[in-house]
Amino acid sequence: MPSVPQESGQRGWLIPIGGAEGKRKDSVILKRFVALCGGEAAKILVIPTASQLDETGPAYVELFEEMDARALCMPVETREQCFEEQIVAKLDVATGIFMTGGNQLRLSTILGGTPVARAIRRRHAEGVPVAGTSAGAAIMSEHMIAGGRSGPSPRESGVELAPGLGLTNRAIVDQHFSQRGRMGRLLSALSFNPFICGLGIDENTAAFINADGVFEVVGRGTVTVIDPSGLRHSSMSRVRKAQAVTLTDLRLHVLAEGARYDLEKREALVTGDG
Repeated sequence: MPSVPQESGQRGWLIPIGGAEGKRKDSVILKRFVALCGGEAAKILVIPTASQLDETGPAYVELFEEMDARALCMPVETREQCFEEQIVAKLDVATGIFMTGGNQLRLSTILGGTPVARAIRRRHAEGVPVAGTSAGAAIMSEHMIAGGRSGPSPRESGVELAPGLGLTNRAIVDQHFSQRGRMGRLLSALSFNPFICGLGIDENTAAFINADGVFEVVGRGTVTVIDPSGLRHSSMSRVRKAQAVTLTDLRLHVLAEGARYDLEKREALVTGDG
């Protein structure tokens, strides 16, 4: 379960980005994230743990500073570092947290269950926006998609799941969605847990999720929402390895920029031609 917000405040924004968001000063997604973090008063902490490239974290720091925010890279490469008080203290003064792309299993195996993970959850509950791109988006949910088959069809063994940070238990996120053909693995994940919604987020696209669980699509692609709450039949428990799976009575929405969706009410909110 996500951490409980303080009585006097609301949970912070949660912003999963589908990857390849455009590392430019005019990035609509990143500019909006900076604004939510406080604009020129923002103190953004960049966590590049998912990436094994030394330049990833500093590149985002430079980009956020070009947007007139203050930013700091917090490279965490081992679980031991996650127990260091000075590392956790950096999270306590951040007005925004950004997790880069890379390998989501690096994030879960290094951060999972540590004081750093608990601090991220606590700060989000205290109202701090948390954004993540690609792997940084996947780890936000309680159940994280760690890998799986590309393709349009759900299949037995079609997805690998691991625990995420649990910043939301309303949805499970898959990234680079249309570009890498990940409909099948998101459907496979939902066949195991039809309680949650599936969010398939395209590249250069983000879901800005507010404290009430309503998100708005921002960016050039779409967010595909799969609502399994009406699922009547799943053959997942009976098929053999790698076989296709039957799923019936799912609801699907494809939402472009400006469209909104209520994860609590399972309802798309669109106006005009949006």
